[in-house]
Amino acid sequence: MLRLLSRSVLPFAAALACAAPALASTALVTGAPSAFGSYLAGQQALQDLSTSDAARYFHDATAAEWNNPAVVQRAFMAYLANGDIDRAVSTANHLLDLAPDYVLAKLVVATSELKDRRYRAAAKELDGIAGDDFAAIGSTLVTAWAKVGDNRRADAFAGLDKIAKPGLQDFFVFHRALMADVAGDGSIAIGLAGKAYQANPNAPRSVEAYARMLGNAGRFDDALAVLNKFYDQGLGDPMVDVVRDAIKNHQRPGLFATSVQGGAAQAFHGLAVLLASDGNSDLALSMLQLGLYLDPHNDVIPLLIGQLLDNANQHAAANAFYQNIPSASPIRLIANIRLAQNFEAMGNRTEAIRELTSIAKTNPTDLDALLALALLQRIDKQYDSAAATYSQAIDIDKGARAADWQLYYQRGISYERGNHWDQAQPDFLKALALNPDQPQVLNYLGYTWVDKGQNLTEALAMIQKAVNATPGDGFIVDSLGWAFFKLGRLDQAVKTLEQAVQLKPNDPAINDHLGDAYWRVGRKLEAHFQWNVAASLDADGTLKAALAKKQADGLEATTAAVTQ
Repeated sequence: MLRLLSRSVLPFAAALACAAPALASTALVTGAPSAFGSYLAGQQALQDLSTSDAARYFHDATAAEWNNPAVVQRAFMAYLANGDIDRAVSTANHLLDLAPDYVLAKLVVATSELKDRRYRAAAKELDGIAGDDFAAIGSTLVTAWAKVGDNRRADAFAGLDKIAKPGLQDFFVFHRALMADVAGDGSIAIGLAGKAYQANPNAPRSVEAYARMLGNAGRFDDALAVLNKFYDQGLGDPMVDVVRDAIKNHQRPGLFATSVQGGAAQAFHGLAVLLASDGNSDLALSMLQLGLYLDPHNDVIPLLIGQLLDNANQHAAANAFYQNIPSASPIRLIANIRLAQNFEAMGNRTEAIRELTSIAKTNPTDLDALLALALLQRIDKQYDSAAATYSQAIDIDKGARAADWQLYYQRGISYERGNHWDQAQPDFLKALALNPDQPQVLNYLGYTWVDKGQNLTEALAMIQKAVNATPGDGFIVDSLGWAFFKLGRLDQAVKTLEQAVQLKPNDPAINDHLGDAYWRVGRKLEAHFQWNVAASLDADGTLKAALAKKQADGLEATTAAVTQ
């Protein structure tokens, strides 16, 4: 929802080694056991994104290993990920004495100079850095922003031209647009922002920036057309909402990046998205911390930091970022929703539902709040309440947009789980009318028909279509196997269900289905084995009674396969 770019375009798998090749093979001196223990503990803490612990452990390690570049480098990374930028800058300066070519340390020092508006010093710090790893690209962008601050926009653009790697053009075009906007050249900015928008028309930050520039130029109709296209696809974003409100009132919405520092913060935001998409969460967190350091009023960045921390199960640390988002911020409602969801993540579902119910009552037209509440109601098996909440969400726009298939699908699941098939089936059909090729809906409706012994031929065709779209989805392959079973096509059932178990070996229902198929073809020992596996995986006891009966008596004759 808050991404700048829609896909990763850089080879970041070895990002840290690329940023500091001289340090990658540096061995840790193990002369001080306590320092070694702190180093190891810090490594694990940093991997877990427990950044305050990592900073503390590496601080202890450097007390004994201050001239060991491997130890100092990890301490530097821990301070950076923890948002202690002043300490990271100090450590970076020392690290550059030990390893003068460490690009990431240079980037952090230059960022501190950029924040202090020492633009020429920032550019000089990064002079001569080249390459296409994340630290080099970050250096190129910070250098360009420093030159914009020094009134040398032509030089800034020329520097960006030197990294014309395929896949990066859209990213750099976006920043050229912001640079021109900050420099006061609105016409150039609009042209560049339009190109960035055309390349990523669903990216909220590209939409917001382009609409702001059009609105600031008084082109309200053009701006509104861009915004309407975004919303017509079922997309939404609170920052874009603010721009839309201004545009509708023919008010100029203001700059996207209000300063050189704010523009450079957007560069770190973009790098963080790329790093996170490639699994480098600690480095992504570090880039976001640099962005927040440059632009403390950018509320999108702490929201993304919280998301990274939540993904690492650091919910208390994430909550601190959510809570610090100002109450007047457009982002605050999302932060409140995430704070509520974290009660669930920390084991208090009752409080999570209570908080989300309160938020939804206060914001009855906010889809994020309603969908978060409905999901937890479903998880808590409050199916009727979940269906009612989804109905409230559908009523917001009358469920008329193509993207609303999801709302009908989710409500259909709630109805079906609540034993209201007469209401569930029309919702699944409506979801397919809005999105005829959606594999999850095809699978759910097809499987349910199969399980009920209804519309078997049509159900089989729907499930086969879903499998063709997502052949690696074990649940959907299981549905196909179960359809074959119900149709009495047992050899195909066994083969397909075996594939499903290979794709999803730890699902009790799939193993149960395979056991049933084995029994029907006379492979009774294998059937008992699969039922035993299913019983061992049945954590909530859903299948307990049925599996016990099968183990005792075999598959009853009354469950004979349905034929066409």
